[in-house]
Amino acid sequence: MSKYRFSFPPYPLGWYQVGYSDELLPKQVVPLEYFGRHMVMFRTESGKVSVLDAYCPHLGAHLGYGGTVEGEDVRCPFHAWKFNCEGMCTSVPYGSEKISPKARIDTWHVVEINGLIMVWWHPEGEAPMFEVPLLEEYGHEDWTPYETRRWKVRTRNQEMAENAVDTAHFHYLHGTQNMPSATMSTEGPIMRAQSTTVMETPMGSVEGVVNVMALGFGFTLVRFTGLVDTILVNSVTAIDEEYCDVRFSFIVKKSGGRSITKGIGMAFVREIERQLEQDIPIWENKKHVKPPILSDGDGPIGKYRVWCRQFYTDPNAQP
Repeated sequence: MSKYRFSFPPYPLGWYQVGYSDELLPKQVVPLEYFGRHMVMFRTESGKVSVLDAYCPHLGAHLGYGGTVEGEDVRCPFHAWKFNCEGMCTSVPYGSEKISPKARIDTWHVVEINGLIMVWWHPEGEAPMFEVPLLEEYGHEDWTPYETRRWKVRTRNQEMAENAVDTAHFHYLHGTQNMPSATMSTEGPIMRAQSTTVMETPMGSVEGVVNVMALGFGFTLVRFTGLVDTILVNSVTAIDEEYCDVRFSFIVKKSGGRSITKGIGMAFVREIERQLEQDIPIWENKKHVKPPILSDGDGPIGKYRVWCRQFYTDPNAQP
């Protein structure tokens, strides 16, 4: 169904979240499914995170189901072959012949930053072209720990990211009191957008400024200033051609005591949840119109789509 809804490929290059740091303990093994592929993620005894393709090259067992970590290697549950973080076979517990150099598993570039575990995706397997920025507020004593939310949405991440510059929908779909206006600038893989909005809260109408910094489609920082400063780490990772794994991670600046921070912060989180859940039926049933017929009040959608082109390697499939 997706090929009829979208005029662009399902997996643009970039960094994408596959887990949280605090969810992967030493010696833990986790099966993953992203980009239409099966993978295995594990943390070694020394604490290093590795992500490999899932299947043992020996006889095809999935390392994520029954695999175990021994030292710095992951052990296959089927015949106990071991593989290191670089995907090379380090041990075959039987037989006397030398280990074949073909006994290896494809690996993924992994970075653990801002409390997130992220992998690099490139359709041709090329190395990372840019880095994930450090979020200095994460883990700082002046900011709360992550408050997380997660959804599985039948769409593609470019469609979701376009909302940042689609200003009119905030008024007509989400009910913001004003018609926001947005400015947008780009620098290589980074897009920045800023808008002002007025939202209803238990404490009345609050005017705020929304600053968005998107690094491709897999890592976006949204900074809300107004009643209470809040940062949203928005991570959208394609599961397959149909679905995306959507993670929202909020941190709130502490102010006015714990109860005030929690009360106002959670009210704001609930508002963002409400807005996203209003978007879901739109995303899951809309078609990507190319080219769109735009009004001068729509926001910089055309400029946004030009920026999107760099994340697709097939020039015939660019949006």
